[in-house]
Amino acid sequence: MGTPAERDGLVGEFGVLLAAAALLERIAGRELERRCGIRHVMFEVLLRLSDADGPLTMGRLAEQLILTSGGMTRLVDRMQAAGYVRRHAAPGDRRRQLVELTDAGRAKLAEALDVHAATLERHFAGPLAPEQRRGLVEALALLREHARRELGSLG
Repeated sequence: MGTPAERDGLVGEFGVLLAAAALLERIAGRELERRCGIRHVMFEVLLRLSDADGPLTMGRLAEQLILTSGGMTRLVDRMQAAGYVRRHAAPGDRRRQLVELTDAGRAKLAEALDVHAATLERHFAGPLAPEQRRGLVEALALLREHARRELGSLG
């Protein structure tokens, strides 16, 4: 690494990235809770189940969301009580639990997607010119791919 000033600048730049991401995530979460009555992590579960070709196992969901199995169980319990998901044993292996969206879950996801898109339009896209946003997304995609290569199977 270069001089102490260059090192400090690099550390500061990374801090700006992390702070911006954390603050934008808090804004998005706040709006989902306030306007849809769901937490951001519930939105993520609804989104992942919607994108899947069928039910997902509890383990797969926990892995995707970086939650413990206990945390995933508590979250799915709340979502099932709200009527957003249905859980059942996997055919041939009653220890594995499958989770799928209900009609109420699909409706809540549609509502949340509208709110989320409006929030992102205001707080992510709004402050940036289109070319700035395009450049930012391209740079972040490059960093994501570099990190995935570095982490390999751990990522």
